[in-house]
Amino acid sequence: MNILIIGSKGFIGSHCVNYYKSKNYQVFEAGVSANVDNYPNYSQLNKNNTNFDELFKNQNYDLCINASGSAHVGFSFDKPDIDFELNVLNVHKILVSIRIYQPKCKFINFSSAAVYGNPEKLPITEESSKNPLSPYGFHKLQSEYLIKEYHRFFGLSTCSLRVFSAYGPGLKKQLFWDLYQKSIQYPSQIEVYGTGAESRDFIYIDDLVKGIDLIFENASFDGSAFNISSGTETTIKEVVTEFYNYLNPNLTFSFNNKQKQGDPNNWQADISALKKLGFNTTVSLNDGLLKTASWLKTL
Repeated sequence: MNILIIGSKGFIGSHCVNYYKSKNYQVFEAGVSANVDNYPNYSQLNKNNTNFDELFKNQNYDLCINASGSAHVGFSFDKPDIDFELNVLNVHKILVSIRIYQPKCKFINFSSAAVYGNPEKLPITEESSKNPLSPYGFHKLQSEYLIKEYHRFFGLSTCSLRVFSAYGPGLKKQLFWDLYQKSIQYPSQIEVYGTGAESRDFIYIDDLVKGIDLIFENASFDGSAFNISSGTETTIKEVVTEFYNYLNPNLTFSFNNKQKQGDPNNWQADISALKKLGFNTTVSLNDGLLKTASWLKTL
């Protein structure tokens, strides 16, 4: 099997690289990362006005995973034009290149649970209403329409993955990275956004990658979208308390009762569609938090 991973130096992309190499697949990488001279099977992409044609002209792939793009809600408010380019325009360019050069290549694009916004009820199914709270969420939803378009009208094998709250070693942003940074900078007065009653559906990176592989092996690739998470709702207060117990049990924290722009209140995914493909989580939240805290302690 030949696998192309675009955005291979990012959090999810790098774990996909390691996973597929462990299966002895031929893994090809691409992205805009610097300092990768002489790195085998890595294609350097131009950050501005990215052209993807060269990736597909001379090498055949069974699967292309797009793990590139922006994954920061706040950034999408500050730079909506760049967020659109990374999360919509580049997806369209990849689809065009696949259509021209390798129409038999399967394509997985990462969407986000942000397409749902604040759901009317939990758990959230793939058919639940879409009401994004940020430009990021709108852009991910637009990318899903492109995924459907290129399957319906051009016959490409495509699907979108609505990732909920992925975490684990290597992730240097979002909740646990922020909590770690605050534990260093403000150990005696750690302030956490929100009330603590907000909830998320967390998935450890190893389970996420295994879910991706199950989709590659078993999904129909008909332009559909899959929820990908653990299916378990956990409050932010619970998860922060547990995480700090592993990182440093002497730390104390408080919630500021402020809400970040674009953040939803409560999330829990219905992962029935993913389970039909054989998915089950193998890393509990407690074990995942322990692994994450242990990694952070080594930095």
